[in-house]
Amino acid sequence: MDFTLTMSFLGVAILLTVMPGPDILFVITQSISQDKKAGIATALGLCSGLIVHITAATLGISTIIYQSALAFTVVKYTGAAYLLYLAWQSFKEKETGFAINHHKPFKYPSLYKKGILMNLLNPKVSLFFLALLPQFVNKSMGHITLQMLILGMIFLVQALVIFVAVSVFSEKLRHVLLTNSFIAKRMNIVKGLLLGLIGIQIAFSKK
Repeated sequence: MDFTLTMSFLGVAILLTVMPGPDILFVITQSISQDKKAGIATALGLCSGLIVHITAATLGISTIIYQSALAFTVVKYTGAAYLLYLAWQSFKEKETGFAINHHKPFKYPSLYKKGILMNLLNPKVSLFFLALLPQFVNKSMGHITLQMLILGMIFLVQALVIFVAVSVFSEKLRHVLLTNSFIAKRMNIVKGLLLGLIGIQIAFSKK
């Protein structure tokens, strides 16, 4: 691996990860509505989904999806529909209110699975890797597929670190929000709005 190219890739990866997007917003949503452990469980799911996307991009499978307008559209709208469904569930929960001392047990495995599913149902992630990884490969060194795989794993690790840090920060923000009784009683509405916005963002995104 070329050290300079690798460091350049890491810098780009960090910048792209912290930019507002479906994944990081989903982590923030879960951390604020529940706690940092919920955000971390979601982050682990999202990063597990990245393994599939990285593999797909490395093997060129993403190209097939990108070239098929139908396949791309189906996957994209399925992902958007799933997020809108989660938003609808959150809005339904508003009737129960938000009692900080009466939480039901958090289902972290469920959040992990949601993270995986959300990531897999966003075809733009695979296309992102397909477009980005080759730009930082040193062709003269050979082993192109291996280089792309290593770069993909570097992206995954830095994304997980950032997501965990965001989860911790978002939990602190949660405590600030809970001091406001108006917001505290409507936390599920806030969560539903965020999930809905993410779903709409995916639905109206273009290739």
